[in-house]
Amino acid sequence: MNRILVECVPNYSEGRDRNVIDSIVKAIAATKTGAGESVKVLNVDPGEATNRTVVTFIGSPEAVCEAAFQGAKKAQELIDMRGHHGAHPRSGATDVLPLVPVAGISLEECARLARGLAKRMWEELGIPCYCYEAAAYIPERKNLAVCRAGEYEALAEKMADPARKPDFGPDSFHANPAERTPAEAAAWEIAAGCGATNVGARNFLVAVNFNLNTTSTRKASSVAFDVREKGRKAREGGKLTGALLKDADGNQIWIPGTLKGCKAIGWYIDEYGIAQVSMNITDISATPLHKAFDEVCAKAQARGLRVTGTEIVGLVPKSVLIDAGRYFLEKQGRSVGVSESELLKIADKSMGLSDLKPFNPKEKVIEYLMEDEKEAAEREKLIRMSVKGFAEETASESPAPGGGSVAAVMGAFGAALSTMVANLSAGKRGWDERWKEFSDWADKGQKVMERMLELVDEDTRSFNGIMDAMGMPKGTPEEKAARAEAMEAATLHAAEVPLQTMKTAMEVFPIARAMAADGNPNSASDAGVGALAARAAVRGALLNVKINAAGLEDKEAAARLIAEGEAMAAEAAKLEAEVLELTKL
Repeated sequence: MNRILVECVPNYSEGRDRNVIDSIVKAIAATKTGAGESVKVLNVDPGEATNRTVVTFIGSPEAVCEAAFQGAKKAQELIDMRGHHGAHPRSGATDVLPLVPVAGISLEECARLARGLAKRMWEELGIPCYCYEAAAYIPERKNLAVCRAGEYEALAEKMADPARKPDFGPDSFHANPAERTPAEAAAWEIAAGCGATNVGARNFLVAVNFNLNTTSTRKASSVAFDVREKGRKAREGGKLTGALLKDADGNQIWIPGTLKGCKAIGWYIDEYGIAQVSMNITDISATPLHKAFDEVCAKAQARGLRVTGTEIVGLVPKSVLIDAGRYFLEKQGRSVGVSESELLKIADKSMGLSDLKPFNPKEKVIEYLMEDEKEAAEREKLIRMSVKGFAEETASESPAPGGGSVAAVMGAFGAALSTMVANLSAGKRGWDERWKEFSDWADKGQKVMERMLELVDEDTRSFNGIMDAMGMPKGTPEEKAARAEAMEAATLHAAEVPLQTMKTAMEVFPIARAMAADGNPNSASDAGVGALAARAAVRGALLNVKINAAGLEDKEAAARLIAEGEAMAAEAAKLEAEVLELTKL
């Protein structure tokens, strides 16, 4: 059963007092719903100069909404906005409270949850709330900047203005304290301390700061205005001191920036002693992180500045960094058919992610933080072993891992060898114009290898499934029937897994053939061994298809599986011979 998951990324107006931050995070983590559900805190990212902390947690919709409420309640208790100062715009103790759909839930559903959360925060805590992005009631308030205009200091004025008052707040409010009713005075007593919260729903957002080799906020702001989608106000003569230009209707004319779906400002961070371009990328499909980095670099250089590094605030989807790694390798004319860890390292080095402090993907990538380490270790028990450990485990008296897992390992090595030849060919001196050709082959080989490795443990799990079914009770006719049904399903799966191993291993041959024919001639033997390993995987997996299919009650299904496997084995023999012929060894 697929889980319904929502991510919440609240920003609290405290980044210096660790006791306050820890108390808020503890309130979030300790939340339990009536069904006993809790959330998983993925990341806590405090900023001293911004005096702001970004917390990321994930869970079921009910658990996330309850945890968000409890976090806001604790922040209200511990943070007094009357004394708050920091470099980042803010309007409340809990400044922004966005819900992000992760799995099994739509953005529209998250918007409904956000509105309900905002309503509850006002009714139970007295916190005025604006609803923004997908949760906005008013189209203009889709833009967070509109909701936060004037920041905390303008809150009293906004609450008294029917056009700018919160979506959830007092029905009436007088800006003049002397004119306030007792109910209005009581509402302001609360709001004056905690400010207003912006509650919304949005898709994944990448928050990032680009470090500049300057201390000038004005210079950083100029670069921010160059790139942000909104751009800058048009002035007469294009000069900073020129009069503002307006259209025939008297509306301000804006000069758009170069990056779609990006908001940016410039600021100085005393903690680091540098100015930064602080950016929110709200549409990573329109503007990937690597594109934003290159554009900020270009605009900074045009103004005599240099980007020295990149600071990721909060978390990012893994694809953001993988895509960046591939992009920068392609710019270098190098093969992208490398491991995930290598792509992450290239992204780090290319964008200077470790400029201010060491960058650890395990602490910044959403997928890594969501993964249960114990579950992952059990799921990948074999492929996490050393070669020596795997061989010794295979040699032990335990029936698994057996021939099916070993066949998958052979297929993985076949793909690895073919990929190695492609990468060596992409980097061969004098073959620079052909790097893309070999990079494409290496990329295919890397993906085949990854799928083969997944099948190593999957084959052993399928065998364990049969063992589990055999251990089911068989004392009554009903138990016998259930056991027989489970045995048939487990046996079918145990035959299908090696068949999938065969299909995946067959994908090695085109890569090995291309490398034997056109790759680096000094590595022709490696391409040949890759083909030998791939055929060994096919033949070995076929034996496992046959032995498991023989245990099926459904003989027609067994015959189909075996026939499909034998056809592939025959084709593999031909393909192997072609590759070996091409090696000319």
